[in-house]
Amino acid sequence: MKRLTLVATALVAAGLASPAFAAPADAATLERILARMEKLEARNSELEKEVKSLKSESEKVAQALDSDRISENEPELTSRLKAVEKDALNMKKSAKKIEELDGLKAGVALTTVAQKPSGLPHGTQDANSQLNYRLDATIELPLKPMGDIEHKLFGHFRMGQGLGLNSPFANLGHFASAPNATAFRASGSNPDDSVAILAEAWYQASIPLPFGAFKPHSREKLELTFGKMDIFGFFDQNTAAGDESKQFLNSVFVHNPLLDAGGEVAVDANGFQPGFIAAYVNESNKAEPWRVSLGFFGAGELGASYQKSFDSPLAMLQIEKKLRLFGGLPGNYRAYAWHRSDVPEWDGLRTATHTGVGFSVDQRVGDGITLFGRYGKLTNGQLPFDQALSAGAEINGSYWGRGGDTIGVGGSWLRSSHEYRQPGFASGCLGRDSDDNCTGAFNYNASGAEKVAEIYYRYRISPQFDLTPDFQWIGRPGANPDAGSVKVISLRANVAF
Repeated sequence: MKRLTLVATALVAAGLASPAFAAPADAATLERILARMEKLEARNSELEKEVKSLKSESEKVAQALDSDRISENEPELTSRLKAVEKDALNMKKSAKKIEELDGLKAGVALTTVAQKPSGLPHGTQDANSQLNYRLDATIELPLKPMGDIEHKLFGHFRMGQGLGLNSPFANLGHFASAPNATAFRASGSNPDDSVAILAEAWYQASIPLPFGAFKPHSREKLELTFGKMDIFGFFDQNTAAGDESKQFLNSVFVHNPLLDAGGEVAVDANGFQPGFIAAYVNESNKAEPWRVSLGFFGAGELGASYQKSFDSPLAMLQIEKKLRLFGGLPGNYRAYAWHRSDVPEWDGLRTATHTGVGFSVDQRVGDGITLFGRYGKLTNGQLPFDQALSAGAEINGSYWGRGGDTIGVGGSWLRSSHEYRQPGFASGCLGRDSDDNCTGAFNYNASGAEKVAEIYYRYRISPQFDLTPDFQWIGRPGANPDAGSVKVISLRANVAF
């Protein structure tokens, strides 16, 4: 009761209650007020404990965040936060790596060809069926730009077995054209070996022009390329006749016969060579751009193999233009010339300067029809043939409900040179022994031209798998008027990713 009186007195003194509240009759009211105050005091004590606990937890969190390590003794909040930060950092690193590899291109292609000849000269060895395969793996890696300059690296690995009907043992009696341009075996390897080589490795920089100009407004550029390369990736290209793994098999349709079969490019034993190319590209009219390319290449037995690449280099100049004709259908028109000095003549008697000119054209004339043509002329020097012409068409299967299929048909004419037509000057072999020596050598009076025709049908089994039956006919092989025609039936399988 004394406590209640004291409380009442305090309330009166504070002006919160009238003197009447201090009377004993109001003890019940004061008791209720006291009970509520006790509850408030208890709650206040609990809050103080919670505040102390939160303050302690906050200090632990602050201490844990000061360390990069994750400990099982630290608060769950910080361990989870650190885990999230770690995952975010890993994602950022992965995204950076992906960004650095943006534009990476890679491809793998396996090509297998089976061939069966007929009509070969009497006594020819290995006139049976031939089989070969070739595997190509390519990668194109863009490098980090240097200001406005974009640049990249390109690598190409190749391996294979089987020379097929390209082998001298087949002895088709024709000029140096290859009935199977896919056949490949690394130089110096045993026929039973399958050796992979680095076929190409080159660097290319693309520099906007004029120098120092605002790149988004630039419509011109300078491309500089150097390294080990396939010259036909930069010169004498053709959309309809340039890929032996999918289009024509005979080399006279794949490249200009003078450059390839005639040996004017003088590549190494594997078909590649060191080179440098400078190209000016003008895209002021993006629909019809044009380009001028000048290249210098190590050529010959020593030059192409990095031994004496500067002694007698091959120089090539090409001008190309894209046109849109026949209602806007694209076409590519290329003209080029080549020069090389101190070239051993084919008869082995002397050396001379070789020069020549060539043209390569491909033009779409319908939704699924592309016409192509090539012409080459040797203007100085000696070869068994000095002019070559090839023409044909590629027809898409959409016309008969097979949009993934293609028919290709082509004809080629290789005119024998004046020197080769001299009486008794041309020679041939009836056969070859196991050491590749000519047996039954004979001379003949060459005349006219060798003629080659080819037709193929590329049947698409899946987007990555094509099967192609192919037929070739070679008339007057080696410009020999007494030689019968040679026929070659082939079946090619190509798997590419």
